[in-house]
Parts: sequence; structure tokens; C-alpha cells
Amino acid sequence: MSVLHRIKSGTSVLLTLGTVAATAAPMLAPAPSFAQTAFSDVNNNYWAKDFIQDLSERGIIKGFPDGSFRPDAPVTRAEFAAMIRSVKKAKTRAAVGFADVPSNFWASGAIAEAYEMGWMSGYPGNVFRPAQQIPRVQVVVALNNGMGYEPTCNFQDVLSYYNDASEIQSYAVKSVAAATEKQLVVSYPNPKSLKPNKSATRAEVAAFIYQTLVSTNQARAINSPYIAKIDVSESVAVKIPSGATIPVEYAKGKILLGPNDKSPITLTVAADITGNNGQVLIPEGSKISGELRSTASGVQFVAQELSIINGSRVPLKATSQLITRKETVTKGVNVGNLVKNTALGAAAAAAIAGVTGDRAIATEEVLGGAGIGTLIGVFLGRDKVDLYAVNPDTDLDLQLDSELVVRTTTTGICSAR
Repeated sequence: MSVLHRIKSGTSVLLTLGTVAATAAPMLAPAPSFAQTAFSDVNNNYWAKDFIQDLSERGIIKGFPDGSFRPDAPVTRAEFAAMIRSVKKAKTRAAVGFADVPSNFWASGAIAEAYEMGWMSGYPGNVFRPAQQIPRVQVVVALNNGMGYEPTCNFQDVLSYYNDASEIQSYAVKSVAAATEKQLVVSYPNPKSLKPNKSATRAEVAAFIYQTLVSTNQARAINSPYIAKIDVSESVAVKIPSGATIPVEYAKGKILLGPNDKSPITLTVAADITGNNGQVLIPEGSKISGELRSTASGVQFVAQELSIINGSRVPLKATSQLITRKETVTKGVNVGNLVKNTALGAAAAAAIAGVTGDRAIATEEVLGGAGIGTLIGVFLGRDKVDLYAVNPDTDLDLQLDSELVVRTTTTGICSAR
């Protein structure tokens, strides 16, 4: 890797795959439905209870007038269209008129929307087969293709997870592999049994739809033993070359330092540091600890350690530019205004107190909480003092003094859990 890309903090890049709207659409549209979130036939120990309850609370699924959910009832293609239309996303194609879906059919609108949004398609001969019970594999393919997921691993390696992979029809293998990587597939009682050609039940469809929301961070992950899970990454060492720049930021708008200040300080990485392939090597928000050191020639930040958001910590050899800008503090200055939104080195705090006579500088303004009492005498009797003034927004970006090795993940390595 020879090039690093800096993404400015405050610039958001969103890859929007679909937005969920809590539009109420009954799972069986012809039957009256209630807004209940607990069902007489879904007890607390039922394997899909959490999936069903959450979707019910969102208004995506509903039960029956008798208070039941009928979790083991098979789902038709028309009924699935009525369910999936509640997961809203941008329309990607124009509606078509299927020969076996008359305009007055109860699910004609749902079928049209499911097609327009890319969730479902028809069969050769311009037919939809609305009354056909939908196989589990079709549900998986519909959800995966609607989201536009592609496999990152060798799809045959992924499908080896299933003990019945040979039953997956050829048209579906890549979609099933991608859906498995994204953890869209849920199988009770054995997650390694896909049962691709079995008719999907209402409970199974609820679980599949819920996992689709999880894949887009629009629902919390449920700790279920029935979710098919494949490891698709491994940790690898990546080298960031010497001379690379790390943008940083600091909570205060200014830092003042006196002569021979050595002040501990922690900076925050202001933007993702990425490699040539766009992979994030150092995430925005990671912390860099070190010292601000002042000498007769200026001030420089010397980094000591990088704490990456994922919890890893690595030694870091990096420095800022030499800062020579100074600010004069005079005897009559308003100390409150001077130190507002400003961090002070111990020598700078002592200098301000000695020149102005104000000994009430808050210790939280002093970097590291260092005591300043013994230093004040050096500055007593002076009418003014020159202090180094550091602007963290422009002065403290770091340059690596030596190669930095970080560990990151790479995709394409697949293994069954």
C-alpha cells in the first residue's frame, strides 16, 4: 500500500440499500388483523418469538382476529409480497402486468410494489403464480437480490456450510451464498439445514425479514442459535508507510504553552485512514496519546501510542510540525476570556498567574492537572510574557516518523462456525 486517502471529518458517505418504513401491512391481507404484539400460539420459548414480536411492534406483520399468529402456516407468493412491501426501498424498475394477477386481485398492489422495488419477479410466460406456496429458497433469493448483496467469498465454500446444499437450484446458489454471508438465513432446528425447497412458514419469513433489517443496521441483532453464520474475514497485518499523514482534532480550540512545557495530551483521529482498496486501517475516533513539548525553537507534539477503536493499542512514532506562533499575555488581560476554550501547559498557567496575579486558574484547564504553584515565582513582577499558541485544528496533524503496522480484517476467507 502506497497511498492513503483522507476523508474529511464531517463528510458523510452513505451507502443506502433500503429504508424501512413502519407501514402496517398484514401478512395475510384478506383476513382482518389486530395490532397485538403477543400471540396466543407464540409462547416465550418459541424459537422465532423475538423475530415475530419485533416485526409486530414495527407494524410490518400482524396476527389474526382470534389472537393467534399461526407461525407454522405456509406463505403464498402473494402473501409474501404483502409482507415485503412493508420493507420500503427505492423502486428500481417499472411495474408489469402479470397475466394471472387481475387488477381486482387482493394483492395486486403489493405484487406490483414488490416487483418495482426489486424484491420479487415473475415466471416465464409473464405469470406470477400468486397462490403458489413460496419455497424458502425463493424467500432468501428475494431478500438478497432486493438488497443487492453479492458474495465476497467463493460461493461454493459458503454453501458447504449446509448439509443439503445439493438441493439448491443453480439459479439461486450465488444469492444464497451472499445471503448466508449477511446472516439472512434462519433455520430451525438446525441452522445447517437450509431446506431450500420446503414451503416457508410465517415464522420463518418473519425471521428472514428481521435479519434483513439487521443487515442494514435497522434492527438489533438477536442472539439466536438458528442463524446460519459464516466467518468471512481474518485479521491481517497492514503497513502504513513512513511519511503518511494522520489528521487529528482536540476538544479545546487553543493550547498555550510556556517555556520548557512538557504536557501530556490525547488527540482524536479526525478522519478514517484508508488503504488503496478503501479498507479502513485507522478509524475516525481512534485516540493518540503523547506529549506537547516546547523548546526555545517552538512546540511539537510527539506521539507515543495509538489506541484503535476496536480495542487494539500499538506504539506510534509520529510528530506534528514545529509550531512557532506566540501570543503575548499582559498584566491587565481578562484571564477568564484568555483561558476560555483553552488548554494550558503547566508553565503557561504559571506564567499567566504570575503576570496577572490571578491564582484561580482551574486545574482542569491545565494539561495533565499539573500543579503550578512552584512555577509562579519565576514570572512574578513581569508585565507580560510570550506563550506559544497552538491551534489544534491546523497545527497538530501528524506525520509518521516510521512505518506503522496495524491489524485489520480482510474479506474472502470463509469458514463455517
